[in-house]
Amino acid sequence: MYRAYQPIVPTGSKYLQEKWDRACYHEHRRKVKDAKSTIDNHSPETYSHLNLKFKKLKLEEDRLSIIERDNQLLLQKMSTIMRTTGRVDNKNEYKLKSHNLKLSDLHQQNEPTKIKMYNQVAQSKSQQETWGQATFLDQLHDILNSNPRCSH
Repeated sequence: MYRAYQPIVPTGSKYLQEKWDRACYHEHRRKVKDAKSTIDNHSPETYSHLNLKFKKLKLEEDRLSIIERDNQLLLQKMSTIMRTTGRVDNKNEYKLKSHNLKLSDLHQQNEPTKIKMYNQVAQSKSQQETWGQATFLDQLHDILNSNPRCSH
């Protein structure tokens, strides 16, 4: 192989052409070395308002505040229990309702009063009917006796 520089284009001085070609080549290599990539291979920009779910954070904060409030109430109740000495704080003073009684017990309790009331009502009705019938019959008898056309 021939060792001397062979220019691509015809030139007047081989040595000057070699010097200029080397300078151009080194300038080209420097530019390639300093070149920036034109392809964007980075991840897209992330926005904080998309990652932070404000509604979820608010709901969680509300839930924690409710839990904290309930814990405070329980703590107050427990401290009251620890301060006081063995008192009963509930009283079961309630009247026995009809749904708590047996049906037969209910009838046995109410039977005498019902019978007494029934008797009183029946007696007053019978007295009114008897008096009313008697007065009606007396009036009818008087009418018939006063009118001479009607005969028995």
